[in-house]
Amino acid sequence: MDNLNRVFGITGWKNSGKTTLMERLVVELCQREFTVSTIKHAHHTVDVDQPGKDSFRHRQAGAQEVILASSNRWALMHELRQQQEPPLEFLLSKLAPVDLVLVEGYKQQNIAKIEAALAPGKRPLLAFENTYVKAVAAGYQPEGLQVPILDINDIPAIADFILLQTGLVK
Repeated sequence: MDNLNRVFGITGWKNSGKTTLMERLVVELCQREFTVSTIKHAHHTVDVDQPGKDSFRHRQAGAQEVILASSNRWALMHELRQQQEPPLEFLLSKLAPVDLVLVEGYKQQNIAKIEAALAPGKRPLLAFENTYVKAVAAGYQPEGLQVPILDINDIPAIADFILLQTGLVK
């Protein structure tokens, strides 16, 4: 996917409501008949494979990539094997074309994003310093922000904001 204006991020500190917001946005956007893909950034070792299963054993044996395929879905697992984490642009290039890619995490990535904030936290909102944060979806009323504040539970309004920002609606 080479059109970065069709990529939009959801960011925030740990336990800020990012994943729930992402899930609810995907449902809303799909109900509006947009095609959506997602990328989730994790700061820890994550494994989508089950120990003891054939595909897990293939990776453990040293395979660089393993495709697991069935009649319902397929998944490609790529082992980095001490290589650097790939940049977001590389991961985006691996996705099939869709109307919109929602990206969870990637706080410092140079893409437009909404910051999720269920409640005031110990850390200041990213929106105070990160110019890529275009709005805050909050469960409270933060003060002193220069960006719009959206109700974190008003999913249609947040979806509208993202669609306007990405040019998918006028």
